[in-house]
Amino acid sequence: MSTGTVRDDSTARAGAPTAPGGLQQGLKRRHMQLIALGGVIGAGLFVGSGVVVRSTGPAAVLSFLAAGVLTVLIMRMLAEMTVARPALGSFYAHVRETLGLRAGFTVGWLYWYFFVIVVAVEAVAGGRIVQLWLPGVPLWAVSLVLMALLTATNMVSARSYGEFEYWFSSVKVLAIVVFLLLGALYVLGLWPDAPGGLGRLTAHGGFAPEGVGAVLAAVVPCIGFFTGAEIVTIAAAESVEPERAVADAIRSIVLRVVAFYVLSIFLVVTVVPWTSKAIEVSPYAAVLDRLAVPAAGTVMNALVLIAVLSCLNSALYTSSRMLFALTRNGDAPRGFTKVSASGVPRRALLAGTSVGYLSVIAAWVSPDVVFQFLINSYGAIALFVYLAIAVAQVRMRRKLERTEPERLTLKMWLFPWLSWVTIALMAAVIGAMAFLPDSRSQFWLSLLTVAVVLTGYELRRRNGPAGPPRPRDTDPDTDTDADADADADAEEAGPRERTTSSSDVQAALSSIRLEGDAP
Repeated sequence: MSTGTVRDDSTARAGAPTAPGGLQQGLKRRHMQLIALGGVIGAGLFVGSGVVVRSTGPAAVLSFLAAGVLTVLIMRMLAEMTVARPALGSFYAHVRETLGLRAGFTVGWLYWYFFVIVVAVEAVAGGRIVQLWLPGVPLWAVSLVLMALLTATNMVSARSYGEFEYWFSSVKVLAIVVFLLLGALYVLGLWPDAPGGLGRLTAHGGFAPEGVGAVLAAVVPCIGFFTGAEIVTIAAAESVEPERAVADAIRSIVLRVVAFYVLSIFLVVTVVPWTSKAIEVSPYAAVLDRLAVPAAGTVMNALVLIAVLSCLNSALYTSSRMLFALTRNGDAPRGFTKVSASGVPRRALLAGTSVGYLSVIAAWVSPDVVFQFLINSYGAIALFVYLAIAVAQVRMRRKLERTEPERLTLKMWLFPWLSWVTIALMAAVIGAMAFLPDSRSQFWLSLLTVAVVLTGYELRRRNGPAGPPRPRDTDPDTDTDADADADADAEEAGPRERTTSSSDVQAALSSIRLEGDAP
């Protein structure tokens, strides 16, 4: 079936089912499960979480729980839309359909920008870890090699990305399971020389020594740790069973949030005093040291490197697919629509890699000015996207209830009240960033990023679409009319294209100092 998308070859690889836009459905259920499981386990959990514990005390457990619950609610809302109306670009397409062309353009480009900066951040973090073993190699060279290797794997096929992410995520999940087991043995007094008990939860100034305000403020950076849970909905376009894969992944997200974050942080503050400086450096290494696990520092360095490579792998994949989705609606240059014989949008992938590597150069040339600006300019972007997802869900749910109620096989709980509560809570978190000293600069610079993207939309609107897809590009199963607001927006823009559809923590991640670092 012709899709109108330019391909490197006239024929696709034999035997690979074709997804909308010329992509191929190479991801299996096991890939999707591990993409979902590993999506929220990054270097932030293993390193950055220590900053939250040191600023909050044992009550950091509540901060992670609150952030986790809010993330679960957002993901449930996204899953409802994805299962009801699968689309290339996932929430970009949903926002475009329900909130209008301007909102869709903005969300799509913000999300792309977010992940190309993540590419740089993770490449720099990975380079610094490798330098522990290869101190003579410059950071820019190590980061380039890491980016080149993972770009090469992504260039092969979606299945290649899925295989690497499957094994990366398997190691991360196994590591968390082992950590939970060892920590539980210590707390229960079953570990050699372990006193056991929960005394450290209140032994150093109480459970919330810094007060309730610190606990609430810590929710802001904690939400950042959960970013990535939504990647499975983007990957769904290249899976054999997109609706089922997304539904299964979202149903298991509660277990992932509780087990991976809340329980592991609980064990950290019950095994090691929250006042320990070792927690801020690497909380998990601090626990392993307390348990006298041999070579704890080396083990954690290797584990964090795997987590970083996993995030880098996913960031390259996600940024390329979002840029590809933008091209399908004329929101990005049509040159990025070209896909390889194996269904990979290679030009879109190389675009993300190139911007990411320029950011790595910035980290090498001007780490305190240019690179710090880039980090702050994306700090609140994911939260803006999550808020748009929540608002889009309310609009789409009402529309589907009127027109296609049979599509609502997976629903948001307690609609509409819980949806509105979620929107209010996410708006409160974003608002708090404007007043908290540690996140204020991220908030305002992220708003600057939004302003730049909106300016880009106005230029696109005045100069005409970047090249709208021909009618046959449209997937009939996902093409619908927008609501009244979107239609009004479309009249402004011209003919409507059819849809085919905080600061301390980031400093810790961008300058990872792990066991074995030189002081």
